[in-house]
Amino acid sequence: MEVNSDRLNAFMGKMITEVGAAINASLVLLGDKLGLYRVLAAKGPMNSAELARATGTNERYVREWLASQAASGYVEYDSVSGKFSMLPEQAMALADEDSPVFLGAVGNVIAAAFLDEPKITDAFKSGKGVGWNRRSECLFCGTARFFRTGYMHHLVQEWLPALDGVVDKLKRGAKVADVGCGHGVSTRLMAEAFPNSRFYGFDYHEGSIEAARKAAAEAKLGDRVNFAVHSAKTYPAEGYDLVCFFDCLHDMGDPVGAISHVRQTMAKDGTCMLVEPFAGDRLEDNLNPVGRVYYAASTMICTPASLDQEVGLALGAQAGEARLRKVASEGGLSRFRRAAETPFNLILEARI
Repeated sequence: MEVNSDRLNAFMGKMITEVGAAINASLVLLGDKLGLYRVLAAKGPMNSAELARATGTNERYVREWLASQAASGYVEYDSVSGKFSMLPEQAMALADEDSPVFLGAVGNVIAAAFLDEPKITDAFKSGKGVGWNRRSECLFCGTARFFRTGYMHHLVQEWLPALDGVVDKLKRGAKVADVGCGHGVSTRLMAEAFPNSRFYGFDYHEGSIEAARKAAAEAKLGDRVNFAVHSAKTYPAEGYDLVCFFDCLHDMGDPVGAISHVRQTMAKDGTCMLVEPFAGDRLEDNLNPVGRVYYAASTMICTPASLDQEVGLALGAQAGEARLRKVASEGGLSRFRRAAETPFNLILEARI
């Protein structure tokens, strides 16, 4: 086929932008870890020497880092004063961990994807999975921090109230299971909001449960929160009023089996809440910036995790509502609806 020079130039421009974004992800990680964004946002405008002194880092390295950030549009540069600063919008995304649009934690997740690339490359050839127990440690803390942003600003304020009658139960005192809880961010947020209820977090990754217990102790949540190592099909039955899966059902090898276990462990009038990545039901519905991120994460993280487990259904991070409805129905939860949504998540309610 004949090469169209305009298309070629446009595509090369796109690729240069992509290469810049990819390599700068490492500098986002660095800036987040060293507190460079936080200090610049709080104390700027600053030159490289001032930022280096304020963060206890080397000026020459900071000078180069600032230049890269300015070239990326992540910070602002004033050529007259020779100083750098951050706009409020930049600070919200990179410097304020409690912001509703904080993205500073993505560096950890991206670093883990590159560190684990040899394992995923081998899995492409063998068809085998790569479980969470074989992943780089930075994946766990990065995942917890990345999802914390959405949970902190939507879970208690919007998602739980969108479920029929659940908030009233939580206020009175309910039993809640958080399945696949990871570091327990979602568990703690619910426990802090509803002191009359008891919360049980389960995850098959022992290291994550240890981190969840430590964080719960630091938050002084007492015996209202309990974390234990269990899979989605082995956690104990307690007649839970609410069973939650936060961005994890698609990672499971046997999501139908997990929902079947929910049916056995949930109270008859209980609710199952599935929080899943936002996706349409067709591939063409998801060919957009959000779908792009989720398909990439699914290739490197979610699908390998599922294929490492029994059944290995490998729903992927872009399963879509129709596929998730089918899983819930096959697991015995036939009452199913979309309760809420954000640009990044579907919040689905399933009942017996």
